[in-house]
Amino acid sequence: MTLYFSGISWTLVYDTIYAHQDKADDSIIGLKSTALKFGDNTKPYLSLFGSSMITSLAITGLMTDQTWPYYVGLLLTSCHIGWQIGTLDINNPADCWKKFSTNRYLGLILFMSIVASNLLK
Repeated sequence: MTLYFSGISWTLVYDTIYAHQDKADDSIIGLKSTALKFGDNTKPYLSLFGSSMITSLAITGLMTDQTWPYYVGLLLTSCHIGWQIGTLDINNPADCWKKFSTNRYLGLILFMSIVASNLLK
């Protein structure tokens, strides 16, 4: 359940970043996106979701007896999420796309750390 919750939290982070690219169009057509809902308060919400993601992943690691590579990956994931949120310019669509696109690397980091951790069990 904690792994699932971390996935939901991560989705809220990257989807909100993605939604900021076309928030003007969303507003015109009446689409209700997290980018419009959070507005200028987006970064605190992203920080909350990012923190809940990392916390949930840490709990998952403890519950499944993960080894040190998992926690190295978790540290890298935490740094990556912090970088994304800290440097994000929600009013710059190109920057939003850049930050959104880096989530493929975050997924790779998580995947590799889970595999490496389980190989050491």
